[in-house]
Amino acid sequence: MRGTEPLLWWAAGSYEGDLRDLLLGLRRQPREACIGGLVRVLAEGLPFWRRRPLLVPVPSWKRHGNPLPALVCRQLGRQQGYRRAELLERSRPVLGQHHLNRTMRLLNQQGAFRGHRGPRPGEALGRPILIVDDILTSGATCLSAASAMERLGWQVVGLLCLARTPATRGGSRR
Repeated sequence: MRGTEPLLWWAAGSYEGDLRDLLLGLRRQPREACIGGLVRVLAEGLPFWRRRPLLVPVPSWKRHGNPLPALVCRQLGRQQGYRRAELLERSRPVLGQHHLNRTMRLLNQQGAFRGHRGPRPGEALGRPILIVDDILTSGATCLSAASAMERLGWQVVGLLCLARTPATRGGSRR
């Protein structure tokens, strides 16, 4: 799966049914083989880049947070040769977003990240980055993360995730 809103994104599948159940379980008990299989599906849909982007996992705000973004990066490194860069950190805690609508999610995530460093001379010119998260819903998290990286001079070319939430009847996503 891929799309262009809120920014260019790629996903292994739709966040519903068996995939939803699997991802909820993997957050609690990560299994490398399952994550590796999902990453193979995700990688099949990725475009060819002359210079592969750096992968930047979304950090969790919880002390024992969501391990999936970092594990997706690890698997993409093993399977496809992508490099991971820990360039993001949380600048403040945020509310859990499960019950927030899109507007509330955008406000909740606004300014929630800061980058560790900007690109070294010449690095950003030829080395774009991809934000990596487990689930794309409203796009609030990835937009905030991308904004933090762009403020430091990085070129964000999109988001990789394991699943994208389906649109509701009205066409919106939480």
